[in-house]
Amino acid sequence: MHRIHLSRRRVLAGTGSIAAALALGPRWSWGADGKILKVRSYADLQVLDPLARKGAPDDHITSCTFHNLIKWKAGDKWEWDLDAAEMIEQVDDTHIKFRLKPGLKWSGGHGELTAEDVKYSYERIADPKNESPYKDDFAVLDHVEVTDKHNGTIILKEYFAPLWTSTLPEGSGKIVCKAAVEKAGGKFTTEVPASSGPYIIKEWTPKQRTVLARNPDYTGSEKPYFDEIHIMPIEDEKTAEIAYEAGDVDYTGVSLSSLSRFKDSPPANTKLQESPSLAYVWLGMNVEHPTFQDPKVRRAMQHAIDVDAVLEAAYFGVAKRATGIIAPGLPGHREANKYNYDPEKAKALLKEAGKEGGFQTTMSVLNKTERLSAAQIVQANLAELGVTVEINPYDSGVFWSIGDEKSGETWKDIQMIINRFSMSPDPSWATVWFTPDQIGVWNWERWNSPEFGQLHKAGLVEKDSAKRDQMYKRMQDLMEESGAYVFLTHEANAAVYRDNLAPATEPQGWTGVILPEFKMAG
Repeated sequence: MHRIHLSRRRVLAGTGSIAAALALGPRWSWGADGKILKVRSYADLQVLDPLARKGAPDDHITSCTFHNLIKWKAGDKWEWDLDAAEMIEQVDDTHIKFRLKPGLKWSGGHGELTAEDVKYSYERIADPKNESPYKDDFAVLDHVEVTDKHNGTIILKEYFAPLWTSTLPEGSGKIVCKAAVEKAGGKFTTEVPASSGPYIIKEWTPKQRTVLARNPDYTGSEKPYFDEIHIMPIEDEKTAEIAYEAGDVDYTGVSLSSLSRFKDSPPANTKLQESPSLAYVWLGMNVEHPTFQDPKVRRAMQHAIDVDAVLEAAYFGVAKRATGIIAPGLPGHREANKYNYDPEKAKALLKEAGKEGGFQTTMSVLNKTERLSAAQIVQANLAELGVTVEINPYDSGVFWSIGDEKSGETWKDIQMIINRFSMSPDPSWATVWFTPDQIGVWNWERWNSPEFGQLHKAGLVEKDSAKRDQMYKRMQDLMEESGAYVFLTHEANAAVYRDNLAPATEPQGWTGVILPEFKMAG
């Protein structure tokens, strides 16, 4: 087992008491009815292919249907255990040897999971021709050398710092069936061609539920407790709380407006789970849109937005202000912001930009309570400068594609946006989405900084932890200096659940729910 020295306690040391840092974040929830586990997801599935997955809800499902070589261990510390690998060892900077557990089978008669499947899975993400948005997870992969059916070596071009923290145990490290995927045309979306994990997808009704059933071909040593998992997309925490209190679900994230009530007077047979968060929430501006091409206008927005007031309204003052996209406890966390609330400076900058009378703009947000509350405070802040903001809320099925050039023309209309990304315990997983390569994919601000891109690539292969720390701090300085970003919060995670269930989650709680390990308490 490999341990990353990033405990829950260490994260909380940077954020203060978790009770004082709780925020609204998307979660899973579940209900138990015999051998059926009823789970709430904050969004419906979109793309289950690890090559082009859209977000954490996709990863949660594929954690049940695919193996990784290694997987995160449930608990308070970032540790991993063996998954498909019977043995894995980094013998030097560029060679990682692995041996697969024999007898792991693919569903649908596709045979045994082999080292050739590992090779295919990793090299297809690294191959630039496949245009995977996650290609940086294998940025320095040379190739995977197959020794025999169960043995192989991952060969890198140079040392790769995030390999064990954001590649192998995460979504890009999932192993797909070469034969089945090639038969499906080389890529897939919502229909998994073959599963090796404890579950297969039995049924999917868009925007209603996904049903996972036991995989009859599963040969793992630990059988899952539940016969089926029913995953129901419920975007808003308030709605999920109602479902919990009605007995329809048995595990859900709680909103801050309800937290004190759940603490002081919880429903019967209820426990409260609290976890730190590595996620980050920010306000961005599209630097290519005519409204925000002038850096003085963007800087004015940075000074015009009262982040403390935003957090008070959206998170009831409980979530602390972020100093960047990298959370406390991770390398690269900054101690302070460079630009803060100063409406007089904002007015002066707008005057210099020739926009003293203000202007009209739009703000895109996910249609969730806390995002809308945050947007309304920003709207009020900017109104004091004569800037009129129209808030455009989207449901999750639309929101996560509005900045993607392949999904249509909506990216051209983005002006301001409030967004939230989840994280892995490595700073590169935060910075990767803002590189020049991600413009039109996940870099919706369309900010193009060659220096940022070069530092990101250098950070991936830097061995010196102190140098790496400074690189990521400089990258966040560049983001803020561009004027295109206002850092808001890292939130925190909390959930309530029935006391007859035993949750199986990573240190951040909701983001890495290990569904196959859920069971009844005792």
